[in-house]
Amino acid sequence: MKQIILASNSPRRKEILEYAGIKFNIMISNSDEIYSNVYDEEIVKKNSLNKVSSILKGALTPSLVIGADTVVILNSVCLVKPQNFIEAFFMLKKLSGKTHSVVTSHSVGDSVSGVIKTEISTSFVTFKKLSLFEILIYLIVKKPFDKAGSYGIQDFLSKTDYTNPPKTSFISKLEGSYFNVMGLDIDVVLGLLSEFEK
Repeated sequence: MKQIILASNSPRRKEILEYAGIKFNIMISNSDEIYSNVYDEEIVKKNSLNKVSSILKGALTPSLVIGADTVVILNSVCLVKPQNFIEAFFMLKKLSGKTHSVVTSHSVGDSVSGVIKTEISTSFVTFKKLSLFEILIYLIVKKPFDKAGSYGIQDFLSKTDYTNPPKTSFISKLEGSYFNVMGLDIDVVLGLLSEFEK
């Protein structure tokens, strides 16, 4: 039986796999991520592929490696992880009252065959109109500086209420996978893993 390896140190991706009942090990990829200000699907795919490839090369036992790359996009512009408080503030100000997309490229590779399969998942998130005070308090309390777009969906919605967001949530509407916005569309991952079990 092949071991499953997550090529990521993201606590959110770890949480999602655990939630799905998948047993896995973590190995951090040493691949360099490619960044672009303008959304390019091929770049996102390449990032997830590179993460998997770097782990496959060193796999000592039969393994299935999961890699992912998530980007937040507003009007074709990628909102990456903020460098500081000011950047995070202006990112959330841009997202206020608008709908943006969250795209995750998922790659799963087989160390035995060397085959890597990739699939994209897209979700659409609508923010309510935010006051400057709401943005400031969120940044001070949650410090979402390690998250693309300067927010974590789990800060506003749970796995159970995302179809009917509470009034206190920054998010007024979510179309698509909740887990994709967190960083890993678990249905896509399970589908890719099952393809290697055929």
